[in-house]
Amino acid sequence: MEADYDKKILELKSKIKSFPDFPKPGILFWDIFSAISDGATCKLLQSLLVQTIKANYPDVEALVGLESRGFLFSFSLAAELGISSLPVRKKGKLPGEVVSHKYDLEYGSDVLEIQKNVVRPGQKCLIVDDLIATGGSVTAATTLLRSCGADVIGCLVVIELTSLRGRDNIPKGIPVHSLIQYD
Repeated sequence: MEADYDKKILELKSKIKSFPDFPKPGILFWDIFSAISDGATCKLLQSLLVQTIKANYPDVEALVGLESRGFLFSFSLAAELGISSLPVRKKGKLPGEVVSHKYDLEYGSDVLEIQKNVVRPGQKCLIVDDLIATGGSVTAATTLLRSCGADVIGCLVVIELTSLRGRDNIPKGIPVHSLIQYD
């Protein structure tokens, strides 16, 4: 089973393109959209994510998709698993009453929000996103979710940029699973 999983990871990795100097000079952008523009690769990615969730987070009750690519995964995965999908968005993107958390970026700050009362106290939540770089958005989402009473049980990403050591910035006790790692 492990060899088959590893083979599928290599196939997925071969479909992800990189774009140098995007969105600004010096940045190498790893583009998940290049992989999911192909139906067979979409299906492959979905199956890998479901397999990873079932193996590592069997008691998860809600998938929390981070703006914006995390939404691509959280809804379809939650539907397949029969659990909740909860969006965490940038400030001003959600209607109704929201809970907010301001966090610092390399150059400035940002705010993440979730609709008030969508998280049940003690609900086991798994954060889902396309990529982890410095870990700032996952850390901010963890703080936001905990302020709502969630039990954040982990983070699942497709791509991890290991040279940026974002995993080291995630709060202790939050396991991070990444399908693909790049330096």
